[in-house]
Amino acid sequence: MAITGEGMVILLTIHTVSKQTGISVRTLRYYEEIGLLLPTTRTDGGHRIYGENELKTLQQIVFLKALGFKLKEIQTLLHNTWDWEASLDQQLAFLIEEQRKLQQMENAIHGLKNASAIEGGLTESLIQKFIQLSNRDQGNKQALCKQIFAAAEIELLQKLPNVNRNDPNTLEWIGLLGQLEQLSNESPEAVSVQNIIKRMMEKSQVEFEGNEEFLEKMWAIRKSPQKSEQIGLYPLEEDFLHFIEQAFHVYETKKAFGDPKYEQ
Repeated sequence: MAITGEGMVILLTIHTVSKQTGISVRTLRYYEEIGLLLPTTRTDGGHRIYGENELKTLQQIVFLKALGFKLKEIQTLLHNTWDWEASLDQQLAFLIEEQRKLQQMENAIHGLKNASAIEGGLTESLIQKFIQLSNRDQGNKQALCKQIFAAAEIELLQKLPNVNRNDPNTLEWIGLLGQLEQLSNESPEAVSVQNIIKRMMEKSQVEFEGNEEFLEKMWAIRKSPQKSEQIGLYPLEEDFLHFIEQAFHVYETKKAFGDPKYEQ
């Protein structure tokens, strides 16, 4: 510590700066090597000494790194005349794009986990199926949906479970499909199967407000591998779809005949 006529000036060794800031001595030496942060002076023994201005500069470096700027960009920002407004706008655009990519990665992971829950585990064929699903052109999908569905139905499409989402509603649908997949060797009339179908019907009534025309249209699309692929539905095996259809037919038949267990 040194005293001047203007007041107290604090001078710190590189090890003290490292201890107080959490930045390693190696990093501080590297900053000096590239000319980003030079020490105020050195002792007779060659030890680096940092003053108040250098500590302020170090704070700026840490702050700009936290914003995602690279060291070369920080060097330009600190040492040259720079359009801060344009630079911040550029960095903001970069971060927004990175967030979009991270969101895509998160969705893909949720999708694989949910697909695994439906199929009963990850397999090579499932991964290939999911890659195929992920590579579909979203623009073509949206254009096709507008051709097939009315404006009011487009809103209902948003309520459909999406394998890439992790919301409670989607997770319940995924769980129900996974349970049905595990029971697909049972009879469609089995109580365990019908309990799942009943829950599916209850959810459909609540979420789609009894819009039978929309639900029938969606089921027709679901049964067509080509149309399902075109609008981006998760592909289900034909045998499994046939089993689901049989189970729903049993449910509707028993409900129509007044079976009390099938009353909503």
